[in-house]
Amino acid sequence: MSLPDADTPPEHWRYARHLESLAAVPGGNAEAEAGVVTAVLGDPDRVMAEAAVVTHLDRRAAGLLADDGFTPWARAMAGVLAGRAFPERRLREWSLLKAVTRGEPWSAAELTAASDWCQRTAVRLLDSHEALELLAADARTRRVRNAAAERLRRGTVA
Repeated sequence: MSLPDADTPPEHWRYARHLESLAAVPGGNAEAEAGVVTAVLGDPDRVMAEAAVVTHLDRRAAGLLADDGFTPWARAMAGVLAGRAFPERRLREWSLLKAVTRGEPWSAAELTAASDWCQRTAVRLLDSHEALELLAADARTRRVRNAAAERLRRGTVA
């Protein structure tokens, strides 16, 4: 990372440094990662800190989606995210996507009530015919319904 210049707001530099420190935690060490997440969440700019943590959650969860390490990782993250609505919701939605991916129990109500982000991500990542049919019929937005229907038409699902 280059040095900050006078025109760049300090929270932009802190955000980048937070992402670097989160990315530097070795995968599989959920306890160490939880410690770094806790440190980032201690930043005085709560919105920026939570945005950095959610960006990290998105990156890490996407890599763990079909991995056995997802559950212990999610449990460790849940412990440090308590009381922070946006990161908690994102972690819950990644857990839902993991359940669908791995053929674990999930509910149609939970998927149809999920955020637009979660539904768009589901259409992009999931290979569940059942989930895509549900989203094609009942997703919150026309964009998601159309994307799910297109994936089903192309036959790119299991």
